[in-house]
Amino acid sequence: MARTAQTNQTTQTSRTSRTSRTSRTSRTTQILCASTLYGAATLAAALDSGQFTEADRRVLLVFNNSATPETTTPLDAMPGFEALRDRFDDVLSWNEAIRPFHPGVWSPRPDDVPLFERYLRLLWGLGDDRVELALESIQVSPAMTVAQLFTGAPIDVYADGLMSYGPTRNKLDPLVGTRVRRLLHLDLVPGLAPLLLTEFDVPAQVVPTPAFLKVLGELANRLPSSLAVPDDAALLLGQYLSALNVLSTEEEEELHVRMLRGAVDRGHRTAVFKPHPTAPARYSRALETEAERLGVRLTVLDTPMLAEVLFEKARPALVVGCFSTALFTATTFYDLPVARIGTDTLLDRLSPFENSNRVPVTIVDALLPELTDGAKVAEQRGTLEADALTDLVRAVGFTMQPKILPELRAHAERYLTRHLDTDTWRYFKRKRLTSLGLPGGVPAQLAFLPRNATVRRVARKARRLKRSVRR
Repeated sequence: MARTAQTNQTTQTSRTSRTSRTSRTSRTTQILCASTLYGAATLAAALDSGQFTEADRRVLLVFNNSATPETTTPLDAMPGFEALRDRFDDVLSWNEAIRPFHPGVWSPRPDDVPLFERYLRLLWGLGDDRVELALESIQVSPAMTVAQLFTGAPIDVYADGLMSYGPTRNKLDPLVGTRVRRLLHLDLVPGLAPLLLTEFDVPAQVVPTPAFLKVLGELANRLPSSLAVPDDAALLLGQYLSALNVLSTEEEEELHVRMLRGAVDRGHRTAVFKPHPTAPARYSRALETEAERLGVRLTVLDTPMLAEVLFEKARPALVVGCFSTALFTATTFYDLPVARIGTDTLLDRLSPFENSNRVPVTIVDALLPELTDGAKVAEQRGTLEADALTDLVRAVGFTMQPKILPELRAHAERYLTRHLDTDTWRYFKRKRLTSLGLPGGVPAQLAFLPRNATVRRVARKARRLKRSVRR
């Protein structure tokens, strides 16, 4: 009760001070939306750095986008969140506001938008306040839904991870896209500029790294010391890729096992597995069985938390993952050794080609060392040099979204003409290059061949023969 009273008093003081800072008759309320603790920490760092103008009221609107929100922990109930709470006057739940609908799929009918805006203004005590929005993943619900409900509200977009380096997932309604004032993002890949929202000439602003690290330190201080990672341990990061329909549950379990085996091959006998907060418990049980067989001391962290917070509490000997943003937080912000595994499978499996995870997977695959390559892990060397990444990402970005980024066609043509080789073919598909008329695709006069039944039959026979020779 004492803590609650103190929190309420702090919140009231914050409200009063913000109100006194303005003499305007029209109040301004900033609604800052987040679905992850990582996103909330990014917002907190931006606020601490003065990247948001003063407002009479600041609201953190929490999204819980998991498949079953009722059974997963929302970010405002996760360990450490209390360190962020005093930056906001109120913490509200989008899920509660639209219950029983799921936030990932619900949006009002166009004729109902004015009605729902009035409902939210009444529910959240907004009155006639001027509303400003800060959104992540603006291309999809629930962020898009919030943007459409508060018609005319200026929008700041912030990036929760590596997604900002890729193109906008789909074509945005100009009535939304033209309201975006800027893109806030962490400098996870120094020197690489985001492609997100460049079709609307949205300027990108970096959230200062020191401010973000300060916020992570505050989160870490709220966690019990029992959650620390041993300094000599390999930290394995789970991502729950089966939920994206990229891998089957069995394949994802095997991916985690491969992480453990690879860490053992690199000489690590102690490992910590951090599962994705929404992943099923049986994933860790499969890993525990393998650890017992290998004679490895394995700790499974079943408390939902940021992987980045663990970097604050200890220095893992190696951080292993597939394409988790935490891999770049580890190497760029904390100078920790990292390794990737499974990106080759994802590059092949991601469908459709414009899948928004393609650029994050490409960046991780290109810059970070493969876990099974001991020499590259020791040298912390990836497939490509960092200075070649911008050209690659722009070429991949165009092949993903040629209608959104048509100005990048000439760049993609030059890149593919000069750099398409055994190292870079993995980032493209011949079928996609053919459909776009790009170098590396089937020439136009031979485009009928992939559709020819006889040619396909001969190709299948050749592949079978090739496999039998290998055996």
